[in-house]
Amino acid sequence: MAEPEPTHNNTMEPASEKEITTTSAPEVHNGSSTHDAERGGVTAHLMGWQYKPLRFGPCNLGWYASPSFQLVMVSFVCFLCPGMFNAINGIGGGGQVDATTSNQANIALYCLFCVVGFVAGSIVNRIGVKITLSFGGIGYCIYVASFLCYNHTANRGFTVFAGALLGLCAALLWTAQGAIMMSYPMEADKGKYIATFWIIFNLGGVIGSLIPLGQNINNAGSGSVTDGTYAGFIVLMFLGAVVATLQTNAGNIIRKDGSRVIIMKNPSWRSELSGLLAVMKTDWYILLLFPMFFASNFFYTYQFQDVNLAKFTLRTRSLNSVLYWAGQMVGAGIFGTALDIQAVGRSTRAKAALIALFCLTMIIWGGGYAFQATFDRTTNPGSKETPAFRLLDWTSPGYGGPVVLYMFYGFFDAAWQTCVYWFMGSLSNNSRKLANFAGFYKSIQSAGAVIAPAIDLALVPYMNELAANWGLLAGSLLIAAPIIFTRIQESTPLEDDLAFSDETVADVVPVGTDVSEKY
Repeated sequence: MAEPEPTHNNTMEPASEKEITTTSAPEVHNGSSTHDAERGGVTAHLMGWQYKPLRFGPCNLGWYASPSFQLVMVSFVCFLCPGMFNAINGIGGGGQVDATTSNQANIALYCLFCVVGFVAGSIVNRIGVKITLSFGGIGYCIYVASFLCYNHTANRGFTVFAGALLGLCAALLWTAQGAIMMSYPMEADKGKYIATFWIIFNLGGVIGSLIPLGQNINNAGSGSVTDGTYAGFIVLMFLGAVVATLQTNAGNIIRKDGSRVIIMKNPSWRSELSGLLAVMKTDWYILLLFPMFFASNFFYTYQFQDVNLAKFTLRTRSLNSVLYWAGQMVGAGIFGTALDIQAVGRSTRAKAALIALFCLTMIIWGGGYAFQATFDRTTNPGSKETPAFRLLDWTSPGYGGPVVLYMFYGFFDAAWQTCVYWFMGSLSNNSRKLANFAGFYKSIQSAGAVIAPAIDLALVPYMNELAANWGLLAGSLLIAAPIIFTRIQESTPLEDDLAFSDETVADVVPVGTDVSEKY
């Protein structure tokens, strides 16, 4: 994802794919020098440290304020914070032997996530991605610390509080991340950027799952993870919050063709809240994607608590978790790359992606139905009451089929979310609008993640939960079809993107472009 190095000449020819040309701020911005300050002063000949070429051995990493470098940074923030969260949750029960406390904490988490997420786009647009990412990372440390505390005190109240706090923090972090991933790259690169993020992020889940696997490799029964496991997660998550403080804001970003991210030059709380309402009015069709948003985290409770926790020994749950997140990396790589195939029109790629998701839903969840028919909540209640002989270990006969299914559950999740992000990114290139889309996505997604643990706490039969997930996934694709088939164009006109901003064409096009002729 390396960017070419910026150059520092003063040509008035349009910038090429390989260089960024510069002119003085008054010439570029029609005599306005105010914009330089609002953009962080990045137009003054690209002389700031953020635009110095960065190299790692023979690799050209671009410059600090390039889309690719910032994407990698936010990927590692999510690698260390949500990635480790996924690892501990993927074991089942937050690493505990009983899922009750974890389910209650997750209900609190996703309730706050749902509420805050809906307006998080406005918050990100007002205060910038740097602050929101930094604050967002803190909640993950406290969440895991609450489970370490629970190991010794059984203080369920603290764990539920930590879940609620994480809901607030995660809503901000994920909305900022979504805005970066969808608005920083050029249209032709959005699939690759999403895939790159998803691979690095889920590498966190893989490595995080190796921690409990290594510490519990000789534990062939059920049980809770050790204090050392939780301590390791806390340290890594804190490091993620520190890395987030090193991000730069969207106004400083310059792409490889010299263009800039479309933002609000002078955001205020009033403008951003009114912008949220404007998006809901002008882009009402985004509602057709809400069922896909809702379904995208709904199945986690079933997969983690009712399959992995209920059916497998502790060490095998840890191995399954490693393979689940590894499957996500593969799924994101395949779908992200395919979505950027330029030989095929963007609208055609969107339709093909929707059809591919429907086929995967039928095949993978059909396999899940066959596996679910072999056990139920009576034989495998997902707690210490489950007899050891009912649990599958990696040494057990018949383990091969279930572990392949679990890997494909991870593959499916990545394929689903990669496509959802790409669909949204294909509707706009405006950072302000895409931050609101990301907030909607995480809010509605979290609503599903609230309801699923509540259903599980009610001890609904596993097969019923599988059927609810399967039907929801398939139905949401049918509801989304109209927006995919009619709203995704071959390219989004710049004028449409600017309509939701106080910027002009001259503010965002490559320096040296003759806007009077081209726009």
